Amino acid sequence: MGTWLREGVWEIPLRRYLALLVAAALVAGAVIGIRTAVREDRSCAPGVARPEGGDECVGVATTAFDFGHPQLRATVEAIARENSRLAPGRYVTVALMLPYTATAAASLADIEHELQGAYLAQYQANHDSNGQSPAIRLVLANPGATSQYWKEMVDRLAAMTGGQDRLRAVAGVGQSTDDNKKAVKELTRLGIPVVGSSITADDLANGPGGKDPYPGLARVAPTNTDEARALASFAKVGAGRALLVYDRPGDPYTRTLQKSFAALIKGSPYEPQPFTPPADRSEEGTTANTFRQITNLICDTSRSTDTILFAGRHTQLRQFINALGGRGCQDRKFTVLTGDEGSYLTGEKHLNRDALRHNLSVRYTALAHPDAWLKGSPATGGSAAAAQTLTRLLTSAERSPVGPIGPVALEDGQLIIAYDAIRLAVHGIREAVPQGKSVPALADVGLQWPQVKGSLRVDGASGWICLDVHGNPYDKAVPIVELRPEGGSRFVTLAWPEGKPPGAECLPPS
Repeated sequence: MGTWLREGVWEIPLRRYLALLVAAALVAGAVIGIRTAVREDRSCAPGVARPEGGDECVGVATTAFDFGHPQLRATVEAIARENSRLAPGRYVTVALMLPYTATAAASLADIEHELQGAYLAQYQANHDSNGQSPAIRLVLANPGATSQYWKEMVDRLAAMTGGQDRLRAVAGVGQSTDDNKKAVKELTRLGIPVVGSSITADDLANGPGGKDPYPGLARVAPTNTDEARALASFAKVGAGRALLVYDRPGDPYTRTLQKSFAALIKGSPYEPQPFTPPADRSEEGTTANTFRQITNLICDTSRSTDTILFAGRHTQLRQFINALGGRGCQDRKFTVLTGDEGSYLTGEKHLNRDALRHNLSVRYTALAHPDAWLKGSPATGGSAAAAQTLTRLLTSAERSPVGPIGPVALEDGQLIIAYDAIRLAVHGIREAVPQGKSVPALADVGLQWPQVKGSLRVDGASGWICLDVHGNPYDKAVPIVELRPEGGSRFVTLAWPEGKPPGAECLPPS
């Protein structure tokens, strides 16, 4: 009896202990399995994943991945077809950096059009360049909707400079924001050349004074200062007739636009009127209330005041125009002048276009416009022939083998400017190829930008691209465009930062 008790006493706990160990192991295995599954689930596509704590697919897409936006699908599939035709070892990679996970309709339209323009330039480089090499592979680099994941994207791009990828340039960039500045700063620090398509902020540029914080950066679009100078040469803005409305605290685009506009109307009798939008300027916020109040102050100005300079993003511009549509002084004529963000409103559904029928016109400096070179273009600074080349490409892209790439729109200028940005990247890559070689060294591509001038300029569909020694376009054509009450936009005229088109030699002065 005693022996049985001793054995029974120990036997039962031992079995329980073993059962607990097995259960714990199963639980631990399940937890590890769940964690592993979660980690594996972070992947979206080759080169693209959801970072810890985020839901956006960021990184560099190398396959036909549309980031969840069906409107991009036709173009990404066309890019994938073109990439699949490239022979191994015969191509280099160019990444198009844009916020592909954005959700705002205006931003998505911008992305779709830039993507289409970039693809057309890739196809042209690979099929219509008289056998020049290397061939161009195009991939999509996404830093997130607001570029908050720029570091993850840059790390992935840096890893692609070697091996079979041979990344040789990053183009696009998107808006002039603080996070995009950080991305460009890090890319150029790593020796990766960058070609900005639609960035216009003065502090996202090199020079003047020999200061080049972004070595290897080239830009297709003029700076905000150059856009403002071109606008002033066209509109003859006077200090006594203009009022400035600006974003406070602003971002790189709005701050430099504000500074440029303020310089134009130095000595104005009116205090500039600020508004404070959400940090994400694609959101509505409460700025509509502020604009309603500002329109009252505008009506309080003297009747000689007829111009409003607006330094803000497109969402706030739309709110401001809508507020002006309900202003009390409907009998007075006003012209709103702003930067290239105005192009976002060409197809904006929430814009009160009836406001444009009540003594109000809205004009902006576009990056490009389809009518700029097809209606009495000047002898220098650009050509109808370059614009017509893109038109023919667009026609061929309606069907195989070039397309289809989905419905296209040119009025916002984004397709045109992205097409030119990739063409400039291709120019730099191919000019850097050493004799007897087929692929340039990464370090040599960015060294080509100071020589892009004179007979070595790029004849862009947006106008001549002649770069100064800092990689900035010299006296680039600036289309002045007006929003139409019935929708879309109307090309008004070409303006120039220097007050006139560049000379036939297109050589920046010292």
